[in-house]
Amino acid sequence: MLKPLGDRVILQQQAEEEQTVGGIVIANNAKEKPQSGKVVAVSDGRVLDNGTKVAPSVKVGEQVLFDKYAGTEVKYEGSTYLVLHEKDIVAVED
Repeated sequence: MLKPLGDRVILQQQAEEEQTVGGIVIANNAKEKPQSGKVVAVSDGRVLDNGTKVAPSVKVGEQVLFDKYAGTEVKYEGSTYLVLHEKDIVAVED
């Protein structure tokens, strides 16, 4: 598995359920990007200017919500992941 660096987190995006209104099928490229995902890897944390390391606030396996246009999609071993900064995560689902 990939190991994120700095304050980055790797997510596996949750696929949105396909819903049609009035029988209209929406093309994949017209659908909104999902804003939730499952954490699959976290970095060791970021280092502050004084040398102190701050541990990440999310853990592997947690469901999170993130900013709409955050992160970079990467393909690795046939799967697509989203790599984003921890600051782009806005909430953790219970």
